[in-house]
Amino acid sequence: MSQGKTILLVEDDPAIAMIIRETLVGECGQLASVASIAERNAWLADNRPDLVITDVVLPDGDGIDSLQIDAGTPVIVLSAQNTLDTAVRATGIGSYDYLPKPFDLDELTASVRAALQRKVEPTARDVAVPADSHGLVGRAPAMQAVYRTIARLASNDLAVLILGESGTGKEVVARAIHATGLRRAGPFVAINMAAIPRELIEAELFGHEKGAFTGAHSRNAGRFEQAAGGTLFLDEIGDMPLEAQTRLLRVLQSNEYSTVGGSQALRADVRVIAATHRDMRTLVADGRFREDLFYRLNVIPVTLPPLRDRRSDIAALVRHFVEAGRGSGLPDRQFAPAAMQWLERYDWPGNVRELGNVVQRLAVLSRDVTVTVRDVEAVLHESGEGGGAIEPAALIGRAVDDWAREKMAEAGDGDIHEQLEAIVEAALFRRVLRDVRGNQLEAARRLGINRNTLRKRLGQLDIDPAHP
Repeated sequence: MSQGKTILLVEDDPAIAMIIRETLVGECGQLASVASIAERNAWLADNRPDLVITDVVLPDGDGIDSLQIDAGTPVIVLSAQNTLDTAVRATGIGSYDYLPKPFDLDELTASVRAALQRKVEPTARDVAVPADSHGLVGRAPAMQAVYRTIARLASNDLAVLILGESGTGKEVVARAIHATGLRRAGPFVAINMAAIPRELIEAELFGHEKGAFTGAHSRNAGRFEQAAGGTLFLDEIGDMPLEAQTRLLRVLQSNEYSTVGGSQALRADVRVIAATHRDMRTLVADGRFREDLFYRLNVIPVTLPPLRDRRSDIAALVRHFVEAGRGSGLPDRQFAPAAMQWLERYDWPGNVRELGNVVQRLAVLSRDVTVTVRDVEAVLHESGEGGGAIEPAALIGRAVDDWAREKMAEAGDGDIHEQLEAIVEAALFRRVLRDVRGNQLEAARRLGINRNTLRKRLGQLDIDPAHP
């Protein structure tokens, strides 16, 4: 317990305020609770807190923009908005921590204890406040962790290594880090290591002098020079050949480089952000990537979740891609609830990039304003995305999982197995009977059951074999 410490809680939701007060009652000497900016300002006029915990959206304004306290007073920001914009604005007021709602009470308690142990050092609060989230969409917990890391990178120039499967949006994150960071006024220059021939990588990175090699008819500025004052994004760094890795390491160690064929030392005035879909530690263990370079790049790791681990964000991503397509001249589209459910159950091996491509194709190929399940299945099957439509067995399994979770939440009589058996059996019998034109003998053969058993179950399920 931090004896004598005072916490000011600014939260307009009575239930949340009560829970926080009860949780933190033993963590400080005094906990004052107010529900608006006006009440907060009146309290601050006569008191100096050791910690402020504040919501963002308050009845009379924005809790972040209007907060005026000593620069060394730690602030913990709580918000249900859960966007990159909120995380960066929280950093902009010099906050100690940012916790998206719903937050974990143990995490809040730990943050409060740490904040009360030390004052936040006064820092320059010139942090970019984005007008949007720079293409980053989603409020899943895994994305909240990404937003918080990006926000904490806004006031420093540390190297960043972005990890994640292909299509998860690594370059989008790199651009967001640049746009909210200290070098946002400078250029953002990207180079894909996997797309450059091995023999040309050094010339691409560091530039070359006239006559440095066959075909070098004039001096060429490399990416380090082009990115001076800004950010250099090294995509697919795991595909960089070892010889180029050695030279890149020297540049990161000394902040100097020379062009191919040149002798003059040039200053590397860039922030380096690297990204890869590969397992870097495996590459290091196999001797395909330098361990010392890995640690130079991996100062701040950012791991992007695959889309299958953030299914709750799919609907928001679909809306984002529909709006982006409309701005590019594509037809406006809506998605039927069943079609959206189908999208949310699909595994998306190509991640966000695959989803964006599918939404664009659906905007062009769907005949009606409302996209149906049939439209989605047709587009994925014809395009071969991820091997075509989702495997039926996997789709059934996920549907059963969703159904069972809902039923378990109900206060039923414990007959969910019987309910599910009837649902599945009825759908299966109807499908087979339609395929065999009501021939019960053939249907029983296809199903692998006795004809009498089939007739009995059809009666119990109230299915007319002539009109299934």
